[in-house]
Amino acid sequence: MDYPTLNYPPIHLRARHGDGGRIEVFDRMRGRWLVLTPEEWVRRHVVEYLRGECGYQPQQIAEEYPVCLNGMAQRADIVVFDSDLKPRLVVECKEPNVKIDDEVLAQVVRYNSVLGAPYVAITNGLTTCCYMRNDDGMYSAITHLPLSSE
Repeated sequence: MDYPTLNYPPIHLRARHGDGGRIEVFDRMRGRWLVLTPEEWVRRHVVEYLRGECGYQPQQIAEEYPVCLNGMAQRADIVVFDSDLKPRLVVECKEPNVKIDDEVLAQVVRYNSVLGAPYVAITNGLTTCCYMRNDDGMYSAITHLPLSSE
């Protein structure tokens, strides 16, 4: 499987061949091996970007974070917490061939209706859109993912 170059800095992955010849990568945040799917390729890049470029500490970043939505168990791809352990940013990752559109934005906004973070982002690794929640509950586009010190 070819993994495209994403619009994030290059990363280094610890990889191995797993069961059935599938490529697995080690997720150092969760301390386990994961199948390298196209969506996981994007998630790994985003997590490293949040750590390296945005200044978040590993303990501030949760992956596959459980969200109960209308009694249904869901999982937000990435939730970043502030220093008070309140959700600061919710990120929905899609594989590179998935169009980033209003449907994807609606998905992350639904998760954030429970989490209450001031920022959300959607990405397929090629296109990333970031939004800030306004006081009226609406979202305005912003130009970049929030830094840890903003």
